Amino acid sequence: MPQPFLPGSEPSPQPGSDNAALQVSGLVKKFGDKTAVNNLDLLLPRGELLALLGPNGAGKTTTVEICEGFTKPDAGTVRVLGLDPINDNDALRARIGVMLQGGGAYPGAKAAEMLRLCASYSANPLDPEWLLTVLGLNDVASTSFRRLSGGQQQRLSLACALVGRPELVFLDEPTAGLDAHARIMVWELISRLRADGVSILLTTHLLDEAEELADQIVIIDSGRVVAAGTPAELVRHDAEGQLRFTVGGTGAADITTSALQEVLPAGCHATISPTGEHLVVGDITPETIEQIARLCTARGALIESLNVASNSLQDVFLNLTGREVRA
Repeated sequence: MPQPFLPGSEPSPQPGSDNAALQVSGLVKKFGDKTAVNNLDLLLPRGELLALLGPNGAGKTTTVEICEGFTKPDAGTVRVLGLDPINDNDALRARIGVMLQGGGAYPGAKAAEMLRLCASYSANPLDPEWLLTVLGLNDVASTSFRRLSGGQQQRLSLACALVGRPELVFLDEPTAGLDAHARIMVWELISRLRADGVSILLTTHLLDEAEELADQIVIIDSGRVVAAGTPAELVRHDAEGQLRFTVGGTGAADITTSALQEVLPAGCHATISPTGEHLVVGDITPETIEQIARLCTARGALIESLNVASNSLQDVFLNLTGREVRA
């Protein structure tokens, strides 16, 4: 029978805890002349999921490693469940779960052995056999970590992060290399964790994953926060509306960009793609659509298709961080 990921009641407050699962203020980390993290602030309320996004080299991994206690910051303060991840590491280790993208397991250890070992570090672990079943690893329980597929290694790493019933879990690219079915299963598992009151810091390159799961999204670039908010807030704040339509009929050739621009409100811009699709970008209102329809009627053109949309989270991300490929 499925088990809750946390005991039925809320965990009793621990010494040094506060209302934030994670609070980072003025964080700085340098490697030689390179500043990886530059005066970064983060706040993860308890029981919420914060997705940390950014292009390669943005400072995500360094930030997370500092929060996990693996790397010492040069400046700033970090509190994880109210504790200092460096000075209070022993006390903190029993209360957090860490899923490393690289696996983090002993290469020769069998899957079930590795999970039981992680469970032995906790006073009240989940049943390892149940967790193997939930994550579809029963058939490879006796297979060594090095012989697991990439997706199986990912799922075992997730199991190891969760088996100790953490209050806060760090998930680094949890669905990288997973097929569609396994990815959905992990999403459901993460949703159950959050419903049970577990706080989650998620790093991912999959923007639809962040949009689906996150309460808050923080986008960083060059070690700084460039945007933060709920998925809806980020899209709404950054996005201009987009109206795409195609026309036919005898007057189609008369629906030019200049003709459109004459009837569009200030701030709207019209273009025509090489395939003949019209694109209007700006504040798309019912009146805007009405004006375009009136123009087409007057010129004898028939609107054959029309679609109104706003920018996606991907558009927001690329607008903020640039569209070039990062090394």
